[in-house]
Amino acid sequence: MADTTARIKKAGKNFEIIVDMDEALKFKKGQSSFPGAESDRIFTDLKKGLVASQSDLKSSFGTSDANVIISEIVKNGEILTTQEYRDEEREKKMKQVIDFLVKNSVDPKTGNPHTNERIKNALEQAHVNIKNTPVENQISDILQEISKIIPISVKMKKVKVTVPAIHTGQAYGILNPYKQNEEWLSDGSLQATLNIPSGMLMNFYEKLNSVTHGSALTEEVRE
Repeated sequence: MADTTARIKKAGKNFEIIVDMDEALKFKKGQSSFPGAESDRIFTDLKKGLVASQSDLKSSFGTSDANVIISEIVKNGEILTTQEYRDEEREKKMKQVIDFLVKNSVDPKTGNPHTNERIKNALEQAHVNIKNTPVENQISDILQEISKIIPISVKMKKVKVTVPAIHTGQAYGILNPYKQNEEWLSDGSLQATLNIPSGMLMNFYEKLNSVTHGSALTEEVRE
């Protein structure tokens, strides 16, 4: 476990605290309860040891309760991570991308699947920037880049989705990575045609049903 800085800017002022990096990241991702900080002191400049005044805390956060403020800084602010952590996260994301492409892609010239090594080499040769975001949000860009190195195609499914108006706000971000077109209906509901990698279809349905409580209508379109 390593201590690091979590910081946020509120009302034009900087606020910084010392936290355990691993615990703070888990809390930020919603994977654990509030871990607290290494100290209840809140700084305006941690390196200089400048502690925030009670009046600055009150005017910026609406409270001077250290636990409430620390929780907000960790949840909504920036947590500084080590290079080692960033390298580990990139390796994890790289493995996720490789696993997905090995399972779901083929060489369109031969119909044969690609190997782990071939996919990894193509990613490296294409200098693909794998982001720390869900694979589905970046797979189209990744395919576009590595197709310059190797012939590759992913089996896709076309799906028509209708989301009731009450759930469109939460569902839009789930639909957006795959969206081909959209139409807002007169009752406020959203109808969209999506192109989804076959290997992501079940995960997509689970996410959509979670935010719409099963009220979204889906239909696979045969071409």
